[in-house]
Amino acid sequence: MMRLLATPFGFMLSFLYNLTGYYWAAIIILSVLIRFAMYPLYKKQILSSANMASMSSKTKEIQRKYANDKQMMNQKISEMYKENGYNPASGCLPLIVQMIVISGLFALLRYPLNYIDDEGIVFGVHQAFLWIKDLSQPDPWILPILSGIATFLSFSMSQKNNINPAQGAGGDMTGMMSMMKYIFPIMIVWLARSYPAGLAIYWFISQFIQIFFNLRFNAIKKNMKANNLKQKKSKTSK
Repeated sequence: MMRLLATPFGFMLSFLYNLTGYYWAAIIILSVLIRFAMYPLYKKQILSSANMASMSSKTKEIQRKYANDKQMMNQKISEMYKENGYNPASGCLPLIVQMIVISGLFALLRYPLNYIDDEGIVFGVHQAFLWIKDLSQPDPWILPILSGIATFLSFSMSQKNNINPAQGAGGDMTGMMSMMKYIFPIMIVWLARSYPAGLAIYWFISQFIQIFFNLRFNAIKKNMKANNLKQKKSKTSK
């Protein structure tokens, strides 16, 4: 299964390596291309989350009104989703695709020679880059710390862009997500210290780009909120 996911990215990495002559350059270019190719999926996921957040007050009202009638509650919520053109599953597909891509790239960059049938890249995998003497070996501190910082910033911004977990799962979920904001970056630092530097480069570049994506998504959500307020005001004025 993992070979099926990693092999297509292996062809891309091999092509970029033969094009540039540098393994580190091939990783960076591949990371950028993949991240921007997935931008529409990230955007769709954020918009889905924003739409759900905008309907949260109506959802709670329905839940209170039909607390003793689950069937009617589900029916009314479904009707509300239909009226607003919202599909609860619309945010799941982008997430699934993202996980497939990440899994394939992770496997490829951890064991590149297992998925690339190119003798030339055998030497490229062991190339040096800046302070890193061998990209196939772990970088003890600098790359892991950079990856952890980028992950912390990206994860924190993503939490703000996504719907508040407390709306659907209570305060315990909110506390868990707040803890993950710190635990996940620490895990990344720890893992990056044991994985090839090439994989750490991919993760750092990906999270760095994601920071700017999140800035863009934040602006989109602000515009959506402003438009929703205008629509509410126009309805009340009528």
